[in-house]
Formats: sequence, structure tokens, C-alpha cells
Amino acid sequence: MDLSVTFLGTGGSVPSARRSTASVLVARGGERLLFDCGEGTQRQMQRSLGLVQADEIFLTHFHADHVLGLPGLLKTYDLTDRQVPLTVFGPPGLRDLFAVLKPIIGRLGFDLDLVELQAGETVAHDGYEVRAFEAAHSARANGYALVEETRPGRFDPEAARAAGVAEGPAFAALQRGETVEGSSGPVAPEQVMGSSRAGRTIVVTGDTAPSPATVSAAADAELLIHDASFAEEEVQRAAETGHSTVGQAAAVAAEAHVKLLALVHISSRYHVGKVLEEATEVFEPTIAPRDFDVIEIPFPERGAPHLIQNGAREPNGSG
Repeated sequence: MDLSVTFLGTGGSVPSARRSTASVLVARGGERLLFDCGEGTQRQMQRSLGLVQADEIFLTHFHADHVLGLPGLLKTYDLTDRQVPLTVFGPPGLRDLFAVLKPIIGRLGFDLDLVELQAGETVAHDGYEVRAFEAAHSARANGYALVEETRPGRFDPEAARAAGVAEGPAFAALQRGETVEGSSGPVAPEQVMGSSRAGRTIVVTGDTAPSPATVSAAADAELLIHDASFAEEEVQRAAETGHSTVGQAAAVAAEAHVKLLALVHISSRYHVGKVLEEATEVFEPTIAPRDFDVIEIPFPERGAPHLIQNGAREPNGSG
């Protein structure tokens, strides 16, 4: 099952010529989940992947740089005859936001469902779930963790044959967790299956100060996408505004033992390469993706997450 993250907007509150406002697209198999929808999100799609038909949208909070792209995206979906229902999730206050946006968006030709998520609530999917957790921002905000289910261990056909199990349907039954008959009696799945294997976890914090809730949600995650609005010299301002410094984001990643940290929401006043150096001194596997970069996340036994620079525009590019 393919799992990847496309960065449509990696900038801070003020967009720059090279970095748009917050928007991250997670693709798992054929599903597309959009996390935040800052100004220009649909334009970023059109410049890279094309107009992506998101299956669900998750908003971390309702500050303008995270939601201003919604009216345009929803209206474009309508004008291009979208028929599939769309669900938008967000913290409490989501329905109030859409009451304000309704005169702008107007009537839509597809069903739009609004679901307010409290911290601790989950959204179930086939093979994974999205968990909301409380972000430490200046406004009520959720972070989100996409967490895959544990996978069965590898099937050992030689062990099954040695137990006298006939190849064919009985092999498939063992892999489904069913006991079958062997030459000397019943054969249980645990006799021919290896240890269960972990799924993958992606965490998107949105805007947040460093938080124990993030450390818990991101424990052993493959990828943590974390607010890094300020350099270390502005740690006090970060605290006052409910944001993180690059060093604080790196410290969270180190405490959570994540495989890779992606810094976003870096203020346009900084040279990204310089602040990235501050982060890697604390946590070495740290990157600061640019707009249109892609991170592919294989299953743990197949390798580590890896960056494909400009991958959304050049799918065959390399990182």
C-alpha cells in the first residue's frame, strides 16, 4: 500500500514567492486526505498534481492562513461537477466557520458534511484511523495522527507444508487467521506466521507550541510534520503566539523517536537553510520541505521515509 505526503504549502502566515500557506496532501492507496487548505491551495494543485479530488479535509484550526483556500476549492469542485460527497473535519467551531463562509461558497452540487472533532476522537478508515489530539496554539486547535493498523506477520509456506497443509485455499485461510487441518491435526496461524508487523504513522501538528500531546501522538512515527515558525532567538515570541522554534520542534521529534521530521510554517523572514542547521544540531534526520516536495513512506521493513524534491511536479525526480 503506497503512502506519500505532498507539500502544497510550507510557508508561514505570510506567503512568499516560493512558499504558499499551509496545505498538506496525504495519499494512501487510492485515498486522498487534505490537511489544512490555505490561500491558493487549489492553485498549488493545478501547478503540480492537477485538481485533486480530496476524499476528506482535516482543518487544524481556523486562522486565515489555514482555511482561506476552502471557498475557492469547494466552488471549483462544484463547477467541475463533483458528485462525490465530501467531509470536512475540524475542531469545535467548524460549523460556525462555515456559517460565515456560506455566502461566499454558495450552493454546492455535492453533499458537504461537517464534523467537529474533540481531542481524543478518531475517524475510522479501512486499515487505518485518523486521531485528533490537542495542539498548543493561541486558538483552539487539533493536530492529527494517521495511524495504520498492525499488519499480520509474514506467512511461511515451508512451515505450512511441513505441517502437512495442502497448498491452495488452506494457505489463504491461515493467512486470514483461521486454523486448518494438517497431516497430523489442526494447524494454527501462529505456527506458520511470523510476528505481527507495525503499520505506519504520520503526524501533522498544524500550528503549535511544543507539547506532550504531540510527543505522545508521534511516538515512533515515520513522519512528523511540525510547526517551526521561529528561530531560537525568538523563543519568547514563539511562546507568546503558540508556535514553536525550530529547535523545539527538533526536541519533540527526538523525544518521540520519529524516523523523520519535516519542518513547516517557517517564517519568511528567515533563511531556511540557516534555521535548518539549528534543528539538525538537535535532531539529525530533519528536513525543511519546499512546496511540491513529496515524501514517500514505505513499510518499515522496506526502508526509511525519503524526500523527492519537487516530486509533485516531476514524479520521476529524486531526492
